[in-house]
Amino acid sequence: MFGLNKRDTGLIAIVTVLVILAPFILNPFPEGSAMAQFNAGYPDLMQRFVIFGIFAIGFNLLFGLTGYLSFGHAAFLGVGSYGAIWMLKLFSLNVIPSIIMGVIVAGIFALAVGFVSLRRSGIYFSILTLAFAQMSYALAYSVLTPITGGETGLQIKSTDSPLLSNLEPGEIGRASLFGLDMRSSFEIEMGDWLFTFNTGYYLAGIVMILAFYLAIRITRSPFGMMLRAIKSNQQRLNYTGLNARPYTLAVFVISGMYAGLAGGLMVAMDTQVGPERMFWTASGEVVLMTILGGAGTLIGPVLGAGFIKYMENIISKINKGILEQWFAFMPDGIEDLLITLVYPFVGKGWHLTLGLMFMAVVIFLPGGLVEGGQRIGRVFRRRDRKSEHAEADAAKQRNTPAE
Repeated sequence: MFGLNKRDTGLIAIVTVLVILAPFILNPFPEGSAMAQFNAGYPDLMQRFVIFGIFAIGFNLLFGLTGYLSFGHAAFLGVGSYGAIWMLKLFSLNVIPSIIMGVIVAGIFALAVGFVSLRRSGIYFSILTLAFAQMSYALAYSVLTPITGGETGLQIKSTDSPLLSNLEPGEIGRASLFGLDMRSSFEIEMGDWLFTFNTGYYLAGIVMILAFYLAIRITRSPFGMMLRAIKSNQQRLNYTGLNARPYTLAVFVISGMYAGLAGGLMVAMDTQVGPERMFWTASGEVVLMTILGGAGTLIGPVLGAGFIKYMENIISKINKGILEQWFAFMPDGIEDLLITLVYPFVGKGWHLTLGLMFMAVVIFLPGGLVEGGQRIGRVFRRRDRKSEHAEADAAKQRNTPAE
């Protein structure tokens, strides 16, 4: 189906179902309950899930398939964001042209960076990409202030008059999809549950499904096979007479365009851009997402992106007041002890929890969350086979055929 085998069709079907039903899946607890703190079904966070999922999918095409570890991918995210915001300010408030411009600008910048960085491999390549990202951040923060807005960044202002818009004098434009506001939402109440459906989220969700489909086709293509050969043994590939550099440059540009796509979508959802998107910590974050989910797998980067963004936005909001509500039913001494033990791992200490979980994954699950799921699946399949064998043995003892 659409050039996919049965397994890949199942994967994209799972991703599609998760995207469509996310408002229900991410709001499992009723509003006002003590566990409502863990609900993540509000538009801003759901948008981040899918946008950073796209970012991680693109990074995984480079790192997961070729083994080239880039520490500067946030530069493409930022450049794509700047390209998109200028398209909104000057040309049209429709998000489609701005997203396309973000992809194009990021692709051109990735071509320039890759042409230089890919002259080296290993740690030297990683340091070169990091250097380019930090230079880009410094330029956006200070030297290119007329273009980037410097420290304050860029946003749509009342003085902006896009070419293809009919704004009244002094009116602040809003990003839209053929007139449909990206911020528009409607809510459904079902008893004590509240579910929010947001226009911007579903636009980003559709784009992520298409990006995921394209990543599958790239991975399964002869081009993807060449990339895996580069990761396996580039020197041996060179001995066969094949030049690996055009392939690595091509996938580097594709990966950068994925980052630009994510940057353009971020602008479509929130029409404000700052240089912080290009800082080295943003590049490190996508590395964590990919490794945590499962580098080289298809769905792993999406899972890793969702997991880290959930930790960042949900676990970080748990404070002492919430912990006191959770443990209020316990005796005072035990309550205070539990709060003292748990508090360092939540709220501002959520990085500690993430770090410990990342260490555990690297040590015990080198294949990331995907490997964890595979191990659980094997355990259940083994139990099913044991039960089938037990039934067959019991049937033989009764001299009756097993069903």
